[in-house]
Amino acid sequence: MTAFTNFQSTLVLILGLAALACEIFALVDALRHRPDAYVAAGKRTKNFWMILLLIAVVLGVITLFNVLNLFGLVGLIAAAVYLADVRPALRQVSGRGRPQDGPYGPW
Repeated sequence: MTAFTNFQSTLVLILGLAALACEIFALVDALRHRPDAYVAAGKRTKNFWMILLLIAVVLGVITLFNVLNLFGLVGLIAAAVYLADVRPALRQVSGRGRPQDGPYGPW
């Protein structure tokens, strides 16, 4: 029984570290973009995303050993929204992203 508990604890710690790495990556990426790129992409301001992602990193540090906690999930979701929605738009506005081409041309 102890081996299974140790396995669970290790697995939750690995998930917590992965979530924290994702949150830190999102924060560092948000720091790299110019403030006017957020407005040009039609997203919220840079200050909004910086505060939100900083809170996400703090929540990630606090819930490192219990990432499945509500606060840990909130921080991970904030970083995931940035990485899935805001980052591609910022990269496209900055000219670093690839054009979104579908099978019949650009989307």
